[in-house]
Order: sequence, then structure tokens, then C-alpha cells
Amino acid sequence: MIGCRLKKFGCLVICFLLTGVFTSASAHEVDRRTALVEVVEQVAPAVVNIRTEQIIRRRTSPVFGFGNDFFDSFFRGYSSPRLYKTQSLGSGVIIDPRGYVLTNAHVVEQASKIFVAIAGENREIEATLVGLHSRLDLAVIRIEAKAKFTAVTLGRSDDLLLGETVIAIGNPLGLGSSVTTGIVSSISRRVPLDDNLVGHFIQTDALINPGNSGGPLLNIRGELIGINTAIATQAQGIGFAIPVDLVKGIAGDLIRFGHLRKPYLGLMPGTVSRTLIQARGAGGALVTDIDAGSPAARGGVQVADVILAVDDLEIETPEELLQLLDAYTPDHTLRLRLLRETRELELPVKLAPLPAGFGLSYAEKVFGLVLRADEQGLALAPLRQGTVAERAGLQAGDRLLEIDGVAVRTKADAEQQFVDSFGRLPLGFLIARGNRAYGLTLP
Repeated sequence: MIGCRLKKFGCLVICFLLTGVFTSASAHEVDRRTALVEVVEQVAPAVVNIRTEQIIRRRTSPVFGFGNDFFDSFFRGYSSPRLYKTQSLGSGVIIDPRGYVLTNAHVVEQASKIFVAIAGENREIEATLVGLHSRLDLAVIRIEAKAKFTAVTLGRSDDLLLGETVIAIGNPLGLGSSVTTGIVSSISRRVPLDDNLVGHFIQTDALINPGNSGGPLLNIRGELIGINTAIATQAQGIGFAIPVDLVKGIAGDLIRFGHLRKPYLGLMPGTVSRTLIQARGAGGALVTDIDAGSPAARGGVQVADVILAVDDLEIETPEELLQLLDAYTPDHTLRLRLLRETRELELPVKLAPLPAGFGLSYAEKVFGLVLRADEQGLALAPLRQGTVAERAGLQAGDRLLEIDGVAVRTKADAEQQFVDSFGRLPLGFLIARGNRAYGLTLP
């Protein structure tokens, strides 16, 4: 009897000790389950790896193989085309349960095929390109499946706090899903880019590698606040993300319409005076003309106002204003911060869709060009006296061959090219008269 009691007592002691161990382990796990861990568990299923293939066609000469441009062109008739397949890696994030994935344009824009790998699945799904915005470096692709996908929650980037914790998830160097953390170093950092463009980014010290491009930047609530897109190669530990407030409209248009709708503000921006730049220590965009009945006119903008910022994003040049406007859709209401004489004011202005025929109207108003189409292409109609085109010596019947280096043959071509080059002055043209062609810039 005594032996049995001792055995029971021993079992109770062991059970008590084991219970204490498991309780301690559980408590320790609770201590480790931070908000950061929960965000990663919540969002990781929405982060995808993107692999693209690009088919490159090159001509090679198996007989001669000089490797010299002159000889290669001379023996082109003896060479045969060969196809090369290249691959690149990137990241993306699902923003819609139907399978719409947001990523960087440079990750997918040259791709012949796009493949997406979802976390936890040992397979790739071929994706289709929905559309992209090259200037903003954003693209939407789509993957399809019978079940709905886990999607990230879209947050805000206009209420970011300096120093708040951010999380970057992506596919650096093709190593699979990786998580890095950091803080917001700058809410809106202006960064000069190629082709005289300027980007407005969230700056963070969260480690971002090339394979992270297109991956999400998240706040501590697990909301998407930006798309990781670039690294300052001259300094370690500095990464950039496109603010989600600029992303929402672009992604929404691509998903809903399959293309981007051009917004219409209705003003012509010009360069501010050097005196004003020296006095303020910063630039802006001078309003030189306003279309009657346009959003700018209805919003109270006046000629000679200087636009300093759009939605708290500082601008320095008219080109930067036009570039930033391309990040918005026609149903967005802008907050324009203006300098009017000596006082600053803020005006809400609701954008509108670009009016039909805007490009050709712009061409007539700014350059004095009126076009007529015939079986040979585009010709100039009779010019009004005093216009830029008439002062430059153009004549009725001259043929328009190129606008800003792009060939045009129809009014639709010219319309699109004038819209794309709106506000870019001076603008280059290729004109033909008789059997001779010459280039000129206007105005």
C-alpha cells in the first residue's frame, strides 16, 4: 500500500513538473508573439515571388562568327536568327482576392512570360499582364484559380509618422520569402531619376534588395503603405517605396478598365522666375494659362499663381507637376498648395477626364498647327497669321512626319503624341516639303 502511494506521489510530482515546463514554454511563446510576428503571419500569404522569362532574338553567323558590327551586317544574309531565354526575379503582393497582383513595372514590362509562386505552394501559376505605368514603375498582373486569394489591406501613406516601424517582405535574390524591418526615415523624399524624372518616395532603412522590387512595405498593423521599388546604390541601408496613396488610383484604373485614364487639370505650367526661387529657396510651377470651364478654373486657380505642392508632395518644376499628375485618375480631388502674390493658400481641385480631341486642340492653341489627313498621311492646313507655326516659316501643305521623335500618320497618332508630350516645350517636329525633310523645334 505504501509503495502504491509513493508511486502515485511520484507521478503527481512528475506531472506537476511537466505542467510547469509546458506552461513556462507557452508563456515564453506568448512573450515572443509580438505585433511584428502577427503581421508577418497575416500578410505573408499575400506576398508572391515573380519569375519572368524574356525571349531575345539575335542573329549569329555559325560560319564566320566575327563578332564585329561591320562584318556581322555584311554577312547578315549568311546568318540565322537564334533565340535566347533570360530570366529575372521580383516580388509582388496580392491586392484583390480575385488574383490581382501589384508589382513594379520594371519587373514585368519586358517579359514574354510571367510566373507567380504563392507562399506555401510548391508550384508556379502563369500570370497575365493587366497593365502598367512605366513612369510610376507600377504594374498589375493577374493569376487565376478557383478559390479566392488572400489579399493585403490597403492603408494610407499621408498619415505616416517619422520613426514608425515598417516591414518589408519580398523575394531577395530568389532566396524565397524574406522579412526585414526598419523605420520611416522620410515621409516624402524627392529622388532624381533617369530621363529628367523625379520620384516621390517613402524612405526607409528596412533592407531592400533587387529581388524585393514590387514587394510590400507594411505598417505595424499589416496595412500596405508602399511598394518597394529602389535602392540608393551609393549608400547602404537606404530603401525607397512608392506611397500607397499614389498606387491606389493607378491600380484601380488598371483593374477596372485595363488601361489608365488620363486626368485633366486644365492649366499650362511654366517656369518660375529665378528671383522667386532665390527668395524661397525652392521652385514650383507657374500657372501661365487656364482653360475656361476646366477643373483648375472651377477650383479657383488663377493665372500667375505658383503651384508649390500637390497633396503635400513638393514640386520644383513644371515637368515635375505634369509627371505627378499622371499618377492620379480623373475622379481624384487634389489639394493644391499655391503661392498667390505673397500669401500661400490651399485649394481642392477635382480632376476630370481628358476632353475628346484635347491633343489636337492643344496643338492648335500652342503651336498654331491644324492638321488634315489624306491618303499620304498628315498635312498642315492653312496657317493663321501670327501663330508660332507661321512665324517659323511653315506652310499649308507641309507634311508632318514626326512629333518628338515618334512617327505619326493619322490624326489619332498625332492626338496621342500631343497628349503624351503635353507641357513639354520646346517640342521637336519632322516636316517634309516636296522631296525634302527637315527638323525644327517649336516654339
